[in-house]
Amino acid sequence: MLGRLLELNGIDSVILENRSKDYVIERVRAGVLEQGTVDLMVASGVGDRLHREGLRHDGVWLAFKGDRRHIDFRGLTGQSIVVYGQNEVVKDYIAARESSGHPLHFEISNVSVDQIESATPKVRYHHDGADHELVCDYIAGCDGFHGICRSAIPTTHLHLYEKAYPFAWLGILATAAPSSEELVYALHERGFALFSMRSPQVTRLYLQCSPDEDIAHWPDDRIWHELERRLQTSDGWRLNQGPIFQKGVTPMRSFVADPMRYGNLFLAGDAAHIVPPTGAKGLNLAAADIRVLAHALVTHYKLGNSGELESYSETCLRRIWKAQRFSWWMTSMLHRFGTEADFDYHRQLAELDYVTGSQAGMTSLAENYVGLPIDTDIPV
Repeated sequence: MLGRLLELNGIDSVILENRSKDYVIERVRAGVLEQGTVDLMVASGVGDRLHREGLRHDGVWLAFKGDRRHIDFRGLTGQSIVVYGQNEVVKDYIAARESSGHPLHFEISNVSVDQIESATPKVRYHHDGADHELVCDYIAGCDGFHGICRSAIPTTHLHLYEKAYPFAWLGILATAAPSSEELVYALHERGFALFSMRSPQVTRLYLQCSPDEDIAHWPDDRIWHELERRLQTSDGWRLNQGPIFQKGVTPMRSFVADPMRYGNLFLAGDAAHIVPPTGAKGLNLAAADIRVLAHALVTHYKLGNSGELESYSETCLRRIWKAQRFSWWMTSMLHRFGTEADFDYHRQLAELDYVTGSQAGMTSLAENYVGLPIDTDIPV
C-alpha cells in the first residue's frame, strides 16, 4: 500500500518480503475494511475487484441470552463496512506493483538495517544467490510484530505497552454459504462466539477457547456443536454448516510501541501495534498508518516540508490508542474471563442490553466500528 501511494507520486521505493508470493497471497487473516481503508484502495487505483467482490455490511448483530439485536451502522453514522479478505487486499496491491515494474522482491533472507540515525540508512539482504546493500533516504518497517525493524531501535528509546488476555480464539473457515448477511457477535455462558464470512461461499467462525488449546482436540463435529450452542437465538436463526478446510488458535493480546519513529526508520502496522481482533481494527490501523506516512513523505519530497514526518508517531498513536480502547471494550464486554463471578457476567449482560437499547450506546459502538476520522488526506 505504501509503495503504491509513493509510486503514484513519483517517489521510488523497493519492497522486500521474506516470504514467497504464494504464501503472502494465500494466508487468510483479517477481513473487515473500514470506509477509510476502502477509500484508500479506490483512490490508489486498486478498488475494482473490491467493488465487485466485497460484501458491504450496514451493521452487525449482538446476541446474548438467546436474543439477537441489530446495530445499524449506516443509519447511525451514514457509513458501512466491507468484508474483503486481507489476502485479497494484498493480492490487489501485488498485482498493481508488478504491473508498474517497480521493485518487489520475494523470498529474501538475512535482512538487517543499519545506520538508521544517519541521512543514508542501509538495508542489507540476500536474494537470488547474492548479497545486496540498499542505500536509501528512509526505511519503512512494515514487517509485522516479529520483524527486525522494531528490534533495531535502541531499547532506551522505545516504550512498549502490552496486555495479554486469558483466552484465545479458535477460528475456522468452512465451505458454507453465510447464514446471515451481517456479522453476529455472541456472549454465552460458555464463552464468546462470532459468525463472520469471507465470500458468498465461505463462512468464517470463531470460538473463545484457552490460549493453550490443542486444536487436535477439536474435531469438526465438536466445533459445529459448540458454535450452535453459543450462537443459538430465539428468532430461529441457525448456522449453515459445511466442510471445514482451515482451523487454528489465535492468542489475544494488545501491544503498542512508542514512538513509531527512530532516526529515519518508521514503524507501521503490526510492527508498532497489535489489537485483539474483536473490534476489527488491526488491518485498518495499518492502513491508517500508511496513509499518514505516505502523506508525510509526499509533503517532504514535493514541498520540502518535514513537519509531518516529525509528527508521524504522535499523529498515528493518538488514533491507535482510541482503537485500543475500543478493542479492549468490545473484548471485555463479550468474553468470559474464567475467574469472574456471576456478578461480572450479569454486568456484561446489562451492558449489552444498554448498548443495544440506547441511541447513544449504539452510536458510540457504530462510530468506532466503521472507523474514526483520519486527519490526513489521501496523498493521490
